[in-house]
Amino acid sequence: MLGSRAVLLLLLLPWTAQGRAVSEDSSPAWARGQQLSQQLCMLAWSAHLPMGHVDLPREEGGDETTDDVPRIQCEDGCDPQGLRDNSQSCLQRIHRGLVFYEKLLGSDIFTGEPSLFPDGPVDQLHASILGLRELLQPKGHHWEAEQTPSPIPSQPWQRLLLRLKILRSLQAFVAVAARVFAHGAATLSP
Repeated sequence: MLGSRAVLLLLLLPWTAQGRAVSEDSSPAWARGQQLSQQLCMLAWSAHLPMGHVDLPREEGGDETTDDVPRIQCEDGCDPQGLRDNSQSCLQRIHRGLVFYEKLLGSDIFTGEPSLFPDGPVDQLHASILGLRELLQPKGHHWEAEQTPSPIPSQPWQRLLLRLKILRSLQAFVAVAARVFAHGAATLSP
């Protein structure tokens, strides 16, 4: 019995030594993720809605529009050591965030504006999010099964402010995600 455990541990050693608790096939293509996340970051920062300069007030905690916004936090394992040990937790958090923002960009908040029609900045953001999300979705895993809140229908008068808040939040999220992929491409790629 002890001998079979030792053999099993020896077989698993190459995966855990590379910082992966799952097989090589399910690890992301870090270089491709870096390209897609940098493109997404660039699109998010260049997506200016036609309204001029608007200063958004700082939000105090407890606002319903900020409670559900995905954030990459320390416990998600997106730091260099966490990525070396097991990148799946971090990648799953990024994937959930991308699903969240994909739903928001497809909601009534972003539809119906002439400047937001096909080939506009929001459509490009949506396509870029989809590309990165598909890269992160391992074959055979269904991370989307977890509940991602659907956007609540908005009133026309709310949409301008909501768009700005969502784009600002998306910018922060993809900036961190781009750093994760840059680190992964530099240190974790074979």
